[in-house]
Amino acid sequence: MKKFTKIVATVSDMKCDQEYVRSLIKSGVNVVRLNTAHMDYEGLKRVVERVRNVSDKVAILVDTKGPEIRTTPTEDGNKILVTKGSTILVKGEPDTKSTAECVCVSYADFVKDVPVGSDVLIDDGETALKVIDKKDDCIVCSVENDGEIGGKKSVNVPGVRINLPSLTEKDIRFLEYSAAQEVDFIAHSFVRNAQDVADVQKELDRLECPAKIIAKIENQEGVDNIDEIVDCVYGVMIARGDMGIEIAQEKIPGIQRKLIRKCVEFKKPVIVATQMLHTMIKNPRPTRAEVTDVANAIYYRTDAIMLSGETAYGDYGVEAVQTMSSIAQEVEAAKDNRNDIPVPNLLKSKTTYLAETAFKSAADLNVKAVITDSISGRTARYLAAFRGNIPVYALCFSPRTARELNLSYGVTPRIMEQGGSKEEILIKTLEKLLKKDVLEGSDQVAYLGSSFGIGSGTTFLEIITVDELLTKTKEAKK
Repeated sequence: MKKFTKIVATVSDMKCDQEYVRSLIKSGVNVVRLNTAHMDYEGLKRVVERVRNVSDKVAILVDTKGPEIRTTPTEDGNKILVTKGSTILVKGEPDTKSTAECVCVSYADFVKDVPVGSDVLIDDGETALKVIDKKDDCIVCSVENDGEIGGKKSVNVPGVRINLPSLTEKDIRFLEYSAAQEVDFIAHSFVRNAQDVADVQKELDRLECPAKIIAKIENQEGVDNIDEIVDCVYGVMIARGDMGIEIAQEKIPGIQRKLIRKCVEFKKPVIVATQMLHTMIKNPRPTRAEVTDVANAIYYRTDAIMLSGETAYGDYGVEAVQTMSSIAQEVEAAKDNRNDIPVPNLLKSKTTYLAETAFKSAADLNVKAVITDSISGRTARYLAAFRGNIPVYALCFSPRTARELNLSYGVTPRIMEQGGSKEEILIKTLEKLLKKDVLEGSDQVAYLGSSFGIGSGTTFLEIITVDELLTKTKEAKK
């Protein structure tokens, strides 16, 4: 294994030829992300097909937009120029064009939800408005800076609870498309509470889609409700773009650390996202600050780090992945285990106890790797939570489980061939690791398995040499 930290890379339908996708995966991409805000169904299908043509082992994550507000198209198609100190009206009229006198937004109850004194930020905060008065059908705003307002631009109201439904009609359509394409993850935007997650899960259940939900945390409400959210999702994405608009930017680093810690404690995969190597969209090298940002996310113990525009439309997508991979390898080698986050055994689970003991054996008994059977992937995810410095090899009984584990720190999934047995995949895995000089026959490994066959859960931990495990497994296969 070259790196333990997983990489999520955004691929657009405008830049998804197979050689490019192959280069991204070869450089270290574990999960491909599709952003439905900039894609139609044909584009989604094209990207999925090309990723699958290159590799059926890489996971695919589809990002829905969730409850967001945007400006309506302008009357003449041009941007509206505004000057500091001037006033402008804002209305919640989705079907009305925006003008220089009145900006309309896509949420009909906007005026009802937004109180006087609120800040209204347009286009990721490029233009700031302050609400100074409120009428029956509009709010009156003072313009805080010289700027321009375009059509279909984001609208944020920091600190104000906007009562939008958790799923838009567009989201529901893309969930249907995603189910048809058998994607692995749905990353839902602006998750505010457990009910938002339940709404998405209800649609997935209706579609009989087994895709796992990743909650994108992007506002204060999501941060405040993180306990109930993390309890009912597969994983969390710390989406720092909108979060940096919805919440004071100086609070973001602390929130990032808090959310990573919470996910580790709950044993859920966590992704740090947005502008990690942003300058590499146009430049072949990142800034030192960006390198430090990526490194700090790994030092803080994230499972995965994400690239957005860098790989979706940037000039140096492959180089960005290579840069991220090299940073990960360097940081992982330098990590101090005194900074590890405690992983509480909240449910008094045998799996948690055995997972922790497996990693303790690395230091006490010079164990070189952990190997585990994986039906649901739970044991492998529990192992990942301990952020060990030795690799975890998960013997997976289904390709979907293997792809899901591409979000878990330090886990290398190995997929069983159709009709094969647990013994066969274990033998092939060990022989491959020996052939590649990853392990030697005299090396000790920690094997977590079940005493009672498939489906009974992890019940034992065995410390054994590779040669002994191979011999024992071959005998059991006879």
